[in-house]
Amino acid sequence: MLSDAEWQAIALSLKIAGSAVGWILIPGIAVAWLLARHEFRGKSLLDGLLHLPLVLPPVVVGYLLLLSLGRHGWLGHWLYQWLGVSLPFTWQGAAVAGGVMAFPLLVRAVRLSLEAVDPKLEAAAGTLGANRWRVLFTITLPLAVPGLLTGAVLAFARALSEFGATITFASNIPGQTRTLPLALYTLIQTPGKESAAARLCVLSIVIAMLSLLASEWLARRARQRLQERDR
Repeated sequence: MLSDAEWQAIALSLKIAGSAVGWILIPGIAVAWLLARHEFRGKSLLDGLLHLPLVLPPVVVGYLLLLSLGRHGWLGHWLYQWLGVSLPFTWQGAAVAGGVMAFPLLVRAVRLSLEAVDPKLEAAAGTLGANRWRVLFTITLPLAVPGLLTGAVLAFARALSEFGATITFASNIPGQTRTLPLALYTLIQTPGKESAAARLCVLSIVIAMLSLLASEWLARRARQRLQERDR
């Protein structure tokens, strides 16, 4: 059986991962659409910057977040002075860290799905009088739903498993920022807690597998519904 602290870490992890996906979803779709549908100077640079969290050590990302969003950071100072918001060492900060690390996965999945939408369908809707926004919300995004669902679930799984950026930016505070990976790390560092660490390890694998299976199932169901609607 899991202890109260372990259940608390699981619940907190789900809360933080869900919040992370929630705040990156709309910006992720917007950036994916920009990259999929427009050519502009600096596009390759923007694409490279977006994918930096995938290749940088997560601790580096967490440190950069601390420098920018800390109380004395260039953005964090403004947030605290004008809005009273302090993100470091809070569960909201952990959600920010998880969202930043998951953002590239969301953008990539949505972008690939948007690029698979036939531009001729969008052009046909335009010739019938639909403006750009109506085409986006009635043609493009509905056809890209499988990729959107896949990206959201993968981003959720990535935020759920985030460690380095979270512990650097939000620390490892029980009940506030101690997510499942951090709880596992704490148990590994504690003598006599090997069995508890093994339980959380197995649980992490199960949650990750369920997330991947859910992603595939949702994408398949969305494709089937789109095919049925087109018949």
